[in-house]
Amino acid sequence: MRFRGQVALVTGAARRIGRSIAMALAEEGADLLIHYRRSKSDAEQVAMEIEGMGRRASTYAAELTRRHEIEAMFTHVKERYGRLDILVNNAGMFESASIDQMSEEQWDTMLDTNLKSQFLCAQAATPLLRQAGRGRIVNLASIGGILAWPKHTHYCVSKAGVIMLTRCLARALAPEITVNCVAPGTISFPGEVPDADYIKKAPLARTGKGTDIAEAVLFLLSAEYITGQVIVVDGGRTLV
Repeated sequence: MRFRGQVALVTGAARRIGRSIAMALAEEGADLLIHYRRSKSDAEQVAMEIEGMGRRASTYAAELTRRHEIEAMFTHVKERYGRLDILVNNAGMFESASIDQMSEEQWDTMLDTNLKSQFLCAQAATPLLRQAGRGRIVNLASIGGILAWPKHTHYCVSKAGVIMLTRCLARALAPEITVNCVAPGTISFPGEVPDADYIKKAPLARTGKGTDIAEAVLFLLSAEYITGQVIVVDGGRTLV
């Protein structure tokens, strides 16, 4: 129970990787605030499962590109739980768009959703994390922030920004708060068609699972002497 008595906020926690991280934190004793944007029923299901473990859990809907909604969410955390120990910036989006067809709106939406939101959440969380005395932030990037994908330029730039944001925040918020990053490769969930090309290129010959990412996140959250680092969880895909 590495996180017994601690409170964690996971953004985009209703589905997929965010859900995996939230469930793993609950299994290790944490109480959770499950953030979502549109997936209300999925978020409520996650909260119900966490409460079934004997933890406290609640859901909160917010648009993370709007500062006032983010500030209201962290006010809710303080009023409901009285503290915040962990922030996992997981929420994000993915789409393809060629350079000659990408609109300004697509660029702005991607950067706002994947990068600005993480900065605003970290900024709003900082006072609560400092009060906890041992604050932890983990940001979710992507191997798209390391590899150049010309059909996903706006996505790659946003995730590369997350990596540098992590390093800047790590310096700015030390020593009270550590800030680290996990960069997943392709992650598959039950019912999805496996990405054959990815499997062919990855030395471990498979796509990742939600639990692979959750394990890396929990490692960084429990580490005492690691900050400003990026753990790539991709089965070796970036090696080739």
